[in-house]
Amino acid sequence: MLSIRHELTRCVVFAWWAGVCLAVLAVSGATSSSAVAAEWKAGAAKVKITPTRPMWMSGYASRTGPAEGTLIDLWAKALVLEDPRGERAVLISVDVVGIHRDVSGAVCDALYAKHKLERRQIAIASSHTHTGPVVGRTLMAMYFLDATQQQLVADYTIEFEQQLVAVVGQALERLAPARIAWGNGHSSVAVNRRTNIEAEVPKLREQGLLKGPVDHDVPVLSVRTPEGKLTAVVFGYACHATVLSSMQWSGDYPGFAQLEIEKNHPEALALFFAGCGADQNPLPRREVALAEAYGRSLAASVEAVLNNAMQPIDGDVSTQYAEIPLALDKLPTREELETQSKSKDKYIAQRAKLLIEQVDGGKPLSQTYPYPIQLWKLGPSLQWVTLGGEVVVDYSVRLKRELGRDHTWVAGYTNDVMAYIPSLRVLKEGGYEGASAMIYYGLPTIWAPDVEDAIVKKVHELAKGK
Repeated sequence: MLSIRHELTRCVVFAWWAGVCLAVLAVSGATSSSAVAAEWKAGAAKVKITPTRPMWMSGYASRTGPAEGTLIDLWAKALVLEDPRGERAVLISVDVVGIHRDVSGAVCDALYAKHKLERRQIAIASSHTHTGPVVGRTLMAMYFLDATQQQLVADYTIEFEQQLVAVVGQALERLAPARIAWGNGHSSVAVNRRTNIEAEVPKLREQGLLKGPVDHDVPVLSVRTPEGKLTAVVFGYACHATVLSSMQWSGDYPGFAQLEIEKNHPEALALFFAGCGADQNPLPRREVALAEAYGRSLAASVEAVLNNAMQPIDGDVSTQYAEIPLALDKLPTREELETQSKSKDKYIAQRAKLLIEQVDGGKPLSQTYPYPIQLWKLGPSLQWVTLGGEVVVDYSVRLKRELGRDHTWVAGYTNDVMAYIPSLRVLKEGGYEGASAMIYYGLPTIWAPDVEDAIVKKVHELAKGK
């Protein structure tokens, strides 16, 4: 009997001790899970970049004077993400039509000097609003600026670069434990402008007869405190920001979308990046009410993602950056440039004169352009490709198909907006995106036929870690 009682006592003690151990393990596990979630950090900041002086607006060649006021302010916003190892990725979102590699290079050099951030860790995404200022050399063959306006652009560009460096510094100072997650939404605002006549779009949309490739995904990245409070939202869309062509500063529909999201979440910052929307337009357009409506619609798509289950990001972040020598077609001779400089088309003549000035200054025309490609992996679940230039939608469609549609994002207009980037299909078809837009960007000729394959090949190499 004593032995039985002794055994029962041993069992009770063992059960009690096992329960204690399980409880400790449960608490330890919960603490460990919380620690893992808290190991990611994030910080966000913004700065107003609306010009304070009446300077030239970018995006349309038809303008004949400087801006006349402000509809909504322009912003530069920065989001810094830091993984458990301390590795960082920095997104800078700016309300401008685009920036040249000179500007992104200056900003990245300054960020390395101040914060030891490497080029691969920094992505500068332009919203491509057509109601923002001229910055640096972007689209310079489109404008005929007098000395006063040239100086305003030069002064603004220096201030712009300094503001971007400063806003990243502020975001770094605000780094705090965060929960990061991502998801994809949907918006049908974008219309392929090469295959649909603008005036017919409302009827074609109603009939379900719109044609041409599109990318209606709305990628969304959320940043929350460990307690769940939203502090930042990154979202993108593949569509030109060309609703407005007025003489007032504005971020166009992406600006209105950011305002709507920040109104719904007063303690959060909203950052926009443009997808591969070079051949996509918001149609119809030309009215402020339409820009506001498209902005609200896009914001609603973002809210739908935020209100549903999103894929959490854990693990590590990896960042890669490369520049490939993207080939141009046959270059013009000096004699051909001289002939073009006398063209009745003032833009062809302007480009030729700029190129002659370049050659006479000791810098011969180059057969290639240093084209930027970036690939970030956020944890094991999300890969984010960023491409320079005005990229047509074929790239997004192809890269998502080849790399995995459900977990691949593709941005254009990032780091250097040097020209339109046509697919082989668009290059062969020609037209504005395939050929004539090169005039306004000041490049001497069209891209070589291997433009698409060269870019896609490098993206695949980066995806494999090469």
